[in-house]
Amino acid sequence: MARASTVVGVLLFLIAVAFLAVKYLRAPRQRRFRTSGWAGLGIILLAEALLFGGVEWVATFFTPIAWTGYLLLVDAAVWSLRGESRLVNSPRHFLALAFWSVPLWLIFEAYNLRMQNWTYVGLPEDLLIRCVGYGWSFATIWPAILETRDLIEALGVFPAEEMPRAPLGSRRLLGVFFAGLLCVTIPVLVPAPAGQYLFGLVWVGFALLLDPLNYVAGGRSLLREFETGRRSTFLSLLLAGLACGIFWEFWNYWAGAKWVYVFPILQGWKIFEMPMPGYLGFPPFAVECFVMYEFLKTMGKQVVTRQGATALTS
Repeated sequence: MARASTVVGVLLFLIAVAFLAVKYLRAPRQRRFRTSGWAGLGIILLAEALLFGGVEWVATFFTPIAWTGYLLLVDAAVWSLRGESRLVNSPRHFLALAFWSVPLWLIFEAYNLRMQNWTYVGLPEDLLIRCVGYGWSFATIWPAILETRDLIEALGVFPAEEMPRAPLGSRRLLGVFFAGLLCVTIPVLVPAPAGQYLFGLVWVGFALLLDPLNYVAGGRSLLREFETGRRSTFLSLLLAGLACGIFWEFWNYWAGAKWVYVFPILQGWKIFEMPMPGYLGFPPFAVECFVMYEFLKTMGKQVVTRQGATALTS
């Protein structure tokens, strides 16, 4: 069973890679593929070779190494398709995204302390080295999701058609907000054994909780895009989450220091380390990543605006 599930996982990985590669090769490009992208591909391939060659430090840091190469590769692809990309045009914003990725992910780690859905194995004994691995790995999560979303949008997988609809109204916004509030609170209010079955609520809760706030504050909001009939951002995020989920589990499976899932659902039916139902969590998690980061940006702009207004009136 373990061998069969690994074969299925490898096939899913190859399908995801082939889909993105074929779409890229068929898409019109505005610029040449950047050297940094070839370097990223080289990092991934070299890391794979050293991993299977038994190089210990590569096995320990394999996941963040692979994702660093991936980010360089995908950013270069986006650059060639759009003529612009996060890393090339806004390196400071890209670094800010990587920085905030760490505390944002720690929110989910805090949930996991109580709900015990995953644990880490094979970690270095040295605490400093372990923290470096944690920080490096966590810093790639949000950039991976949003860079992959950028790539899918640049490939034109989902046309950006718009069919305006009526505004949502305050009641619907409040309904979405309170639905999110319930999703993020119920799993930690119920007894821990029951909470293990409810982590799926956390994977959707923050999107439901924060997107109405982005809407009201004038930030970028998926709900506002839905009002205009635009679905491409949402659909691109779902696909980006699924693709990244497959890549995460593929690279994690072979790593020396990695996570394993301990939630009590279909542990006998895994693809790599993840029980099959767990893959359903990656698409909504990508939506959540987008909404959470847009919430930070929106609140940051609000603070800057208020400080500027205070300075002008003082």
